[in-house]
Amino acid sequence: MLYKDSCNRKSNQQNLGTIKSSNLCTEIIEFTSPEETAVCNLASIALPRFVREKGVPIESHPSKLAGSNGSKNRYFDFDKLGEVTSTVTFNLNKIIDMNYYPVETARRSNMRHRPIGIGVQGLADTFMLLGMAFDSPEAQQLNRDIFETIYYHALKASAELAAKEGPYETYEGSPVSKGIIQPDMWNVVPSTRWNWPTLRETISKVGVRNSLLVAPMPTASTSQILGNNECFEPYTSNIYSRRVLRFVNTVLLHTF
Repeated sequence: MLYKDSCNRKSNQQNLGTIKSSNLCTEIIEFTSPEETAVCNLASIALPRFVREKGVPIESHPSKLAGSNGSKNRYFDFDKLGEVTSTVTFNLNKIIDMNYYPVETARRSNMRHRPIGIGVQGLADTFMLLGMAFDSPEAQQLNRDIFETIYYHALKASAELAAKEGPYETYEGSPVSKGIIQPDMWNVVPSTRWNWPTLRETISKVGVRNSLLVAPMPTASTSQILGNNECFEPYTSNIYSRRVLRFVNTVLLHTF
């Protein structure tokens, strides 16, 4: 259940007008109008890939660890997560320019506001690899640290893009143009892990290239491809199966 007023108060697109709806999975909440069809460019980050064995060189790590040796023998690589988040931000921003748009209203919306959505998959797997119960205080803190890292580096990368290409078209009047970012909207004080004061100063000078940055989506298909549990959800079963209905569209077959 979503509350429209809360969604509008915490959106960086609130300067565009009242946001009336979301998409099916509710990871994106964007402004729409008769002239604009809201769209978003999404990517998810596989969190288990950032769990490292202590004392083992990074280059010697397998692509994905297995089993649970507990947090005493493993750690989460926040620096690498930040690096990958920056790369994802650059790539998604490029997709906006290179994409094919079936309708002009979608192209207009994407070009004016340049929203991107970075999500995660395998959060429950990450907790398991580190020997943390899903609802433990340690897991809750790791969850906060992970999403703070993603938001910080996405914001930083977007500011770097703005320094080169300029802020997005409807930047002026948005919360971020006034120095208000997501921690401020939620009355949360960020940790000292990352240099927030310097980032705020940079944004005040150059702006950001993208109106939206983080969108934790369901990852129902991609998480299966990579062998992770879906998005930020806990495990609900030991075995998952998914079937696709196969059929032939006779109309298209006859046409082409």
